[in-house]
Amino acid sequence: MTSKKNTAHHQKVMNAKHSDPFCFGAQIPEFDLHLFGEGKHWHIYNLLGANQWISDGIKGVLFATWAPNATSVSVIGDFNQWDGHCHPMRNRGSSGVWEIFLPGVLENQCYKFEIHRSDNNQIIEKTDPYGKQFELRPKTAAITCAANRYKWGDDEWMQQRSQNNWLHEPLSIYEIHLGSWMKSTDNQFLDYQELAQRIVEHVKCTGFTHIELLPITEHPLDASWGYQALGYFAPTSRFGTPDQFRYFVEHCHKNNIGVILDWVPAHFPKDSHGLSQFDGSALYEHEDPRRGEHRDWGTLIYNYGRNEVKNFLIASALYWLEEFHLDGLRVDAVASMLYLDYSREAHDWIPNKHGGRENLEAIDFVRDLNIATHSQHPGTIIMAEESTAWPQVSRPVDSGGLGFSMKWNMGWMHDTLSYMEKDPIHRSHHHSQLTFGLLYNFTENFILPFSHDEVVHEKKSLLYKMPGDEWQQFANLRLLYAYLFTYPGKKLLFMGNEFAQGSEWNHEKSLEWHVLDYPLHSGVLKLTSDLNKLYREYKELHRKDFDSDGFEWIECNNTNQSILSYLRRDGKKFLLTVFNLTPIIRKNYRIGVPAPGRYNELLNTDSECYGGSNVGNQGHIIADKTPHMDRPYSIEIELPPLGALLFYPDEIQ
Repeated sequence: MTSKKNTAHHQKVMNAKHSDPFCFGAQIPEFDLHLFGEGKHWHIYNLLGANQWISDGIKGVLFATWAPNATSVSVIGDFNQWDGHCHPMRNRGSSGVWEIFLPGVLENQCYKFEIHRSDNNQIIEKTDPYGKQFELRPKTAAITCAANRYKWGDDEWMQQRSQNNWLHEPLSIYEIHLGSWMKSTDNQFLDYQELAQRIVEHVKCTGFTHIELLPITEHPLDASWGYQALGYFAPTSRFGTPDQFRYFVEHCHKNNIGVILDWVPAHFPKDSHGLSQFDGSALYEHEDPRRGEHRDWGTLIYNYGRNEVKNFLIASALYWLEEFHLDGLRVDAVASMLYLDYSREAHDWIPNKHGGRENLEAIDFVRDLNIATHSQHPGTIIMAEESTAWPQVSRPVDSGGLGFSMKWNMGWMHDTLSYMEKDPIHRSHHHSQLTFGLLYNFTENFILPFSHDEVVHEKKSLLYKMPGDEWQQFANLRLLYAYLFTYPGKKLLFMGNEFAQGSEWNHEKSLEWHVLDYPLHSGVLKLTSDLNKLYREYKELHRKDFDSDGFEWIECNNTNQSILSYLRRDGKKFLLTVFNLTPIIRKNYRIGVPAPGRYNELLNTDSECYGGSNVGNQGHIIADKTPHMDRPYSIEIELPPLGALLFYPDEIQ
């Protein structure tokens, strides 16, 4: 009896001990803290934040945060009635990390960190920078998550991706804002799973190879479209849970669709519960507003020179690639990171140590980011939205470049839209806007973007940028899309553009899917699908997107008639494109070609099935031996009004 009593008493003591968080020692190894301090702990999210943990055989949650200038830090939440006196955290010394292991804490518990400032003794509440799930806005607490036990079913996709050479593969991106792509009948958000089903069905029909999501990193304000993020490790709860987002990605992969995330390491919002003055000091941001604040955007700029901040951002990038199997990231606002004087008055910036305008710390961060992502996850692509002439953005770091896979070609986009917005009667005076881009096109790996930024803030939709009456507007748009899909570079089209939505994009409303009941809109959708199909099937249109050998002008100087023609090549094989940028039918128009034989009309944007007038060449044309345009052969064709023609010759030997 005595032995049983002693055993029961001992077990009671042990149970009491193991329910007391202060009976457990430090949990995070010194080596990990050292790596974090060096800015090189790529999986720091498994230690900082709130992670399921086992200590001395007891299950619980390890809470940890970086707050080097705090006097004290406590974790508060549902599990302690939000009382900061209950669970003060252990200070891990010079690392600046505070931690505590709480046995018995379950998943789906809301929590924050209560931080005692050292400068004024004020107590502030902050949400978790490393939180993996958050309450639905306007609430701001992080939520404890179960360990990732998701059973992925996309092994075939992931294996193939790691072996693909994306430089020579078709890449056609459909840019999506999940909150407004489609909503429920009562204008509510659809969840990740329902969105997955509907988006995949649409993307398969339209033929895009990838989707790119406007930021779904957790953010407090819908109107920011996700570009003012605070939850760098959390898919927004607007559409569901992290596992539901994993399903979204997996479903895309099972249907051979890649997923890219718009990711924003350039700035963050000033919300009091977030990263701003996190421990009472300028921790994640620069203290001096001349380096630490974006005047235009009302946001704060990361201090890339601080190792722990750089580690936070690179770990976030790797987290999305690893934990959610994403196929790449589009890094937003890179130009604002590279230049210290970006959008600033002359007196409102501080030169670097050499007296220049380059942000040396940001450059180092970008290079480290690209080295880490490409080495850890081969086959993924990291794209830069960079709008200046900064050299070698998409060239390897060891060659002096920034290391991005690709760069958005903003110059091409602006020149092209500026040209297309002009009345055709004036286009002859602006012909160089379509030809100038080839002078620099192969200096970078370019993506050709018609993105969300071009269809908001009273810029008009792509359709209504086009001049003329309704028929001409649609014809011009079809012509523009043929130019996009045949010009060298990877492709990007924002949602709604694929069917010529007339209204500007409104993030509060669903796309205007009802317009597909009208033939002109459904015709544009069919054209988009057919162009994607040709782009994917014909190697001439994608294999040498970044190689000057893949492009050859036929006629680039016909300013009077506003006609362009060029070849897209892959070795001896080629595809001929001809563009008539006026509403005048050009009969018996002679084009020089490099080979004899039959030239099949693969696509005519003026075809009746697209809403056009059906002017064309009855499916094919035969080249004759008449030399023209410095070519040994030529074809005589009929050019449709505001139309593009794609020809493919019979087999070239």
